[in-house]
Amino acid sequence: MTTETPHATSSRPALLTCLGGVGTVTGSKFLVESDHARVLVECGLFQGLADLRRRNWRGLSCGAADIEAVVVTHAHLDHCGYLPWLARHGFRGRIVTTDFTARLMEIVLRDRRAADGEGPARQRARPVQTPPCPAAVLRL
Repeated sequence: MTTETPHATSSRPALLTCLGGVGTVTGSKFLVESDHARVLVECGLFQGLADLRRRNWRGLSCGAADIEAVVVTHAHLDHCGYLPWLARHGFRGRIVTTDFTARLMEIVLRDRRAADGEGPARQRARPVQTPPCPAAVLRL
């Protein structure tokens, strides 16, 4: 009987980086990185006071094109509203969610895009959603 010694691997454990939803209840984004993949869990928009909304214009700690997939648990803007920004900046990976959440996300993202132009200019946040439109994002 021969036994083989398993080869030692030098892979590192996955790294979790909180990119949103910290110190506030909005803007949920968590980047999970391993030697093999980068996955964003939630892709939320910061909402509320101007200081929070300004966080929507900060870049991610990696390029959007480097993210292989986004997992969205539900269709609230603070969990999916950042998807148009991500797509505009090169994300072409998969969006992993349920069929029902995908249907609701389309409604929520379209509604948000329409609302970006409403209200007095001094009260409006700088719109995060510019092309691609929500339908283009959901084809990913």
